Amino acid sequence: MSHHPNGTTEPRLNHVSCLSPAGLHRMAYWEWGDPENDRVLLCAHGLTRTGRDFDHLARRLAGNYRVVCPDVVGRGQSDWLTEPAYYVVPQYLADMVTLLARLRADVLHWVGTSMGGLIGMMLAGLPGASRPEAGGAAAEGALLAPPVSRMILNDVGPALAPEALARIGAYLADAAEFASFDEAVAYIKTVSAQFGPHSEQGWRELTQHVVRRQGE
Repeated sequence: MSHHPNGTTEPRLNHVSCLSPAGLHRMAYWEWGDPENDRVLLCAHGLTRTGRDFDHLARRLAGNYRVVCPDVVGRGQSDWLTEPAYYVVPQYLADMVTLLARLRADVLHWVGTSMGGLIGMMLAGLPGASRPEAGGAAAEGALLAPPVSRMILNDVGPALAPEALARIGAYLADAAEFASFDEAVAYIKTVSAQFGPHSEQGWRELTQHVVRRQGE
């Protein structure tokens, strides 16, 4: 983790190779705190977001945890899949299991927003996921995903209202292009209004990691 004179910190960017029926792809993840800390807090983002949504939370908790914030495949710094049909929660779950084997945590806590909460619930519900923490994966020397011992779910419900699905589908289908970053911020304010009130700086932070400059 890089330290700056003003006391802020920046994460380390890493990648892990994951498997889909179409082949291999790389998933990016942002890591905060001591890389040797075997207490991992994994933060999983929502459908159209990235791991950088958790920057403020990660800075606060990096002294207690190794905080890991993946960019789910197709988002942020991760690869895009060659087969659109594989953009489904079971694929994201498989990618997370691969990441967790890389991390070799003894203790795993999970924060999941929307889609990230669904992934966490599916992981916690897998057969074998209740293996006790004592003598965890790192101690055993096995490349196993540890069980989720604590989980926080944000904006996750058992069902989506039809109007919500229609709204999400409408802006996902829109390959929006912007003449400036300010235009992108205005767009995010519109499609993400349900995120609640934010300062202007907050909206800019929510925008900067979900837009790409032409040619990237």
